[in-house]
Amino acid sequence: MLTSPAERRQTHAVNVGGVIVGGGAPIVVQSMTNTDTADAEGTARQVAALARAGSEIVRITVDRDESAKAVPLIREKLAKMRVSVPIVGDFHYNGHTLLAENPACAEALDKYRINPGNVGFKDKKDRQFSAIIDLALKHNKPVRIGVNWGSLDQELLTHLMDQNAKSATPKPARSVMHEAIVQSAVLSAERAEELGLGGDRIIISAKVSAVQDLIAVYSMLAERCRYALHLGLTEAGMGSKGIVASSAAMGIVLQAGIGDTIRYSLTPEPGGDRTLEVQAAQELLQTMGLRTFMPIVAACPGCGRTTSTVFQELARDVQTMIRERMPEWRARYPGVEGLNLAVMGCIVNGPGESKHADIGISLPGTGEQPAAPVFIDGRKAMTLRGPNIASEFKTIVEDYIEKRYGTKAAQ
Repeated sequence: MLTSPAERRQTHAVNVGGVIVGGGAPIVVQSMTNTDTADAEGTARQVAALARAGSEIVRITVDRDESAKAVPLIREKLAKMRVSVPIVGDFHYNGHTLLAENPACAEALDKYRINPGNVGFKDKKDRQFSAIIDLALKHNKPVRIGVNWGSLDQELLTHLMDQNAKSATPKPARSVMHEAIVQSAVLSAERAEELGLGGDRIIISAKVSAVQDLIAVYSMLAERCRYALHLGLTEAGMGSKGIVASSAAMGIVLQAGIGDTIRYSLTPEPGGDRTLEVQAAQELLQTMGLRTFMPIVAACPGCGRTTSTVFQELARDVQTMIRERMPEWRARYPGVEGLNLAVMGCIVNGPGESKHADIGISLPGTGEQPAAPVFIDGRKAMTLRGPNIASEFKTIVEDYIEKRYGTKAAQ
């Protein structure tokens, strides 16, 4: 295993609507809508929300003629909203037909996703796969070959299982399934190259829903090919379960230098915010030191010394302020994403942690004097008191950002 996640495996660089995936480029965050794509207005709004949250590529379902016809309309609506983000069409079963019959859709999309497990069956498989590759060549689009163990090529899996059963030293069935997933992806990619699609136009994904399976499959892929790899734990689940499982799986693989783009496939709460998956992906990459998206807020977990909820409320308010203000800050203050803040709850670690941050505040714990020292660039700058500590501290943060990252400071 590589000693640093910065030591990335070398892959082909793929241009997806102006976003470079692979080739040593920064790892790309992507997401997927869960709207009915035929609803062009609703889908465009969700694509815009995901893009504004930080999704650098957004995938949409293209499952029927109405969805395909809506794609150019979605692109027009996004342009009116001044949202520019690559859009990927997700095709299963009938992609060859939808793309051929809807050339405006084929042109409006920035990438096509093909699942080799259901692109076609028996004698139709190669013919329909080839048809999509031909359309990708015609419209100058890259392709993601996305294998999913829930829809794995059963003919290939059966063949490998039969071979394994005849072996003098048969492998566990799970290992054979891993081999089937990898072969399905690599053989499909090689077939696409035979048809004229260059390796710099191909991205591979191999989605599974168990942590150890993801680690095994992507480790095998990294040894066997140089295609750019899209990481993600499929059907990861809801809430903390989905976030923890995805983070554990992708974190280990990323640490090994494997992966060029990632997605958290989280099940949202009913009516929940789809952008949570974007936030989780950004936080994984930032905590691993692979990318920087926004200022980090260090905050203590609380203990018996911090029976007041003041520091918790302030940490929440500062975090919310950062997320809400980042679109503006990113445009106005280049480099602001590297800012480090600390919101601490008592005298034990509060002053020390605050000194390590660019700006830190140490709130009084239980029984401590009602005073909150603020540290700026490692030195105590002032002490806040009274009922308005939270608002005063946020103003201090805003002022610091203006002075350090503003236009005048840059000059």
